[in-house]
Amino acid sequence: MMLSGSSAFDFAAHYAPGLPVAGVDEAGRGPLAGPVVAAAVVLCKPGPKGVGDSKRLSPARRAVLEAEIRATCAFGIGVVDVAEIDRINIFAATMLAMTRAVERLCAAAGLEDIETLIDGNLTPAGRASGWRWPARAIVGGDGKEACIGAASILAKEYRDRWMVQAAQRHPHYGWERNKGYGSKEHMEALRRHGPSPLHRMSFAPVAQAAMDF
Repeated sequence: MMLSGSSAFDFAAHYAPGLPVAGVDEAGRGPLAGPVVAAAVVLCKPGPKGVGDSKRLSPARRAVLEAEIRATCAFGIGVVDVAEIDRINIFAATMLAMTRAVERLCAAAGLEDIETLIDGNLTPAGRASGWRWPARAIVGGDGKEACIGAASILAKEYRDRWMVQAAQRHPHYGWERNKGYGSKEHMEALRRHGPSPLHRMSFAPVAQAAMDF
């Protein structure tokens, strides 16, 4: 599953000359339920102010920055659902989500060549089929490179909304509060109600809950 990026304006008129650089980050590797989501962002010039690690921003500030990034920057979002996560494992799913995000960015902005900065210590190069772009991993990159910080914001905001909507269909687990992470509330609900179709059965706590239920 891939979602469209911003392409409502002339790319060349809004971005610096030279090979574009996209920041790439993910949200949702650790939760027990829901998809893993990645975003890829090429910042406009001048870029949004105050962009950084999404986890260090207040929800209100993230929402403001997300709207600004979506309105002014080229971006792509890649989603890997629970079935794929269980089939290929969460690490491979994360690499795949990043690949889909950059693919969508390139398609939306009409780009052929692009450089990428990846948050973390590994890149999808050689780890995800379809990855074809130069990539550099940066540990803590979401706090060091604005384009990675922007990707962090888009990925987290998209996934958080997804989990809040999913909570309406599966209200037992408190996903609107814990976003699928293994909070005390979530774990108690797993023991009481068993896993939902949106739980990651390849994750040990979910598999154990399924056996015990």
